[in-house]
Amino acid sequence: MGLHTKLRVDLRQIDREMKRIVKYDKDVPKDSELERSLLKTIEAGGKRLRPMLVLVGSRFGDRKDDSRIVQLAAAAEFIHTASLIHDDLIDRSPLRRGEPSLHTLIGPANALYVGNYMSARVVELLAQVEEPDGSEQQQPFTAVATAELCLGEYEQLEHAYDYDLGLDDYLLKSRRKTAHLMAVSLEFGARAGGAPEELCRRLYRFGEHLGLSFQIRDDLLDFTASAKQLGKPSGSDLLGGQVTLPVLYALEDPQLAAEIRTVGPDTSPAELRPLLDKIRVSGALERAERFCDAELESAREIARSLSPYAAHADLLTLADELGGRKF
Repeated sequence: MGLHTKLRVDLRQIDREMKRIVKYDKDVPKDSELERSLLKTIEAGGKRLRPMLVLVGSRFGDRKDDSRIVQLAAAAEFIHTASLIHDDLIDRSPLRRGEPSLHTLIGPANALYVGNYMSARVVELLAQVEEPDGSEQQQPFTAVATAELCLGEYEQLEHAYDYDLGLDDYLLKSRRKTAHLMAVSLEFGARAGGAPEELCRRLYRFGEHLGLSFQIRDDLLDFTASAKQLGKPSGSDLLGGQVTLPVLYALEDPQLAAEIRTVGPDTSPAELRPLLDKIRVSGALERAERFCDAELESAREIARSLSPYAAHADLLTLADELGGRKF
């Protein structure tokens, strides 16, 4: 049973809303490469985790305007999808989920335009969504979500092959790049549902812990998953200069550190394989796993503290499923 089924979320509703945004946008010419690329990107699917977080967050309020909440859920996925397009461009990644990435299909300039459209369209879309009292409360969603995400992407570029990166720098980058959007998806879903302010802030904290554990789990997959599961070769993060938590821990071993520091833009996958094997048996992965588990437990503590709300069970489901990455 998929995560969306356990959370009682109809993903088709999210996809329909995303397609509706594209098809009824007067600035997108019909049957143009832009429209085809946008629709292809949507149809490629994905976990749709951020939209699910929006919908779960909305269950903590008593407002039942499903159309507004679904629109916000679609917007969260637009922001996330735009970031993936930009990530693939920055990393020059030829694959996304085992399929050719967008920039390899339509060219870097066109892919950049598609990613920029998805980010900009969300700003315009949410500016039109007003609270019942007339005050615009949803506009900050884009400012809060996209600004931090862009900073995270910039820091990833800035710290490529930076083997002097500290743990605090890694955590800040991971919060900005991954955890923040997950946290604000929950928070603003709750706001759209009419939840009180203090509850919205607690949901943000839950999402931040959940998102950080999600990022660390993703970092671990670079060492533990097969190329078929990843949709790209194992070790691609390290090969691309990303200093992740397992790498930070491995750098504490002087012998391993000397080898890791030789990895640069010209290193080949074949040259990297022996180093990956050494990192796998160094204990670094187990330490990163423990850090991940601690973040998940912090998320669960917040979820349990919200037991008066029926939707707290959905938060526990999220923590359990993301902990095992079963979806």
